[in-house]
Amino acid sequence: MTGTPLRVGLVGYGLAGSVFHAPLIAATEGLALDTVVTSNPERQRQARAEFPDIRVAATPDELFGRAGELDLIVIASPNRTHVPLATAALQAGLPAVVDKPVAGTAAGARELAALAEERGLLLSVFQNRRWDNDFLTLRKLVSEGTLGDVYRFESRFERWRPELKGGWRESGDPTDIGGLLYDLGSHVVDQALVLFGPVTSVYAETDIRRDGARTDDDTFLALTHANGVRSHLYVSATTAQLGPRFRVLGSGAGYVKHGLDPQEAALREGLRPDAGAEWGTEPEELWGRVGSGESPVTGGGRVEPTVPGDYPAYYTAVAKALLEGGPNPVTAQEAAAALDVLEAARRSADEKVTVTL
Repeated sequence: MTGTPLRVGLVGYGLAGSVFHAPLIAATEGLALDTVVTSNPERQRQARAEFPDIRVAATPDELFGRAGELDLIVIASPNRTHVPLATAALQAGLPAVVDKPVAGTAAGARELAALAEERGLLLSVFQNRRWDNDFLTLRKLVSEGTLGDVYRFESRFERWRPELKGGWRESGDPTDIGGLLYDLGSHVVDQALVLFGPVTSVYAETDIRRDGARTDDDTFLALTHANGVRSHLYVSATTAQLGPRFRVLGSGAGYVKHGLDPQEAALREGLRPDAGAEWGTEPEELWGRVGSGESPVTGGGRVEPTVPGDYPAYYTAVAKALLEGGPNPVTAQEAAAALDVLEAARRSADEKVTVTL
């Protein structure tokens, strides 16, 4: 990719905007971070300190008021704003990247997808954990047939956070789209769909464990895929002893992997993927194991080198889609399919039934 980079407006400079989107945009050939939108004076100062050449706007309306000066809008603001801001961007003639979940309902996601198609604009959803190191490794093992026919996919995104942090993610207001089902659940469901395809039934349990909590913080989903694979997905803020990130069982072998992809921690520490050092790698002692008939804890199986994580690949694909007509890395229709599952999970937990899709 050569020539003048695309000018990017970033709405939101909280965790998602400052830790994930801004650094990845700035590191991507073909993209240039032009404007950050935040009304918070401290975050405005932070953005200017980290990216001295950017402009800062207090409101999205300021940004859309000069839509002709921009080439892409990235929406990293609270969940309840995703649909209205994405709609405004598309109506202003601007392609958009929206953090997950793109909407609170599958219908909302499909309406955005239809608007983008009508306007002939890119609408992409930031499902960055498709580029986690462990997920890339598992995807390779499945595609190569190393595990045989996969029977069961266990995926855990667990944390130990016994104290509430506050903020909209822990809000009990349904319009805030908070809770772990839609937060971490958006990741684990998306990964299951990418690996094993459409889901035919959903069973879920959602619980509120912590004192003062107003929305789910300990949730389990059981999915049956059309191809017969069963996915067991756990997301929790109340797990005192963390389980394996993945345990995948097949007819020939299983794969067990502990620990989280290191890219989020690196970004939080201020490391950047364009700084010249190796990116997304982890020490060998954290590599998973492939084997059968014995526990990996007692040395069963063989060590499976972990493929390096690659969050930069997402925005590289976005740039290629806009500049060269390449494929959209994550479509709104794909996000809608995940939201179908999340909505079914909410109904299953509320009504204590298994929901057929």
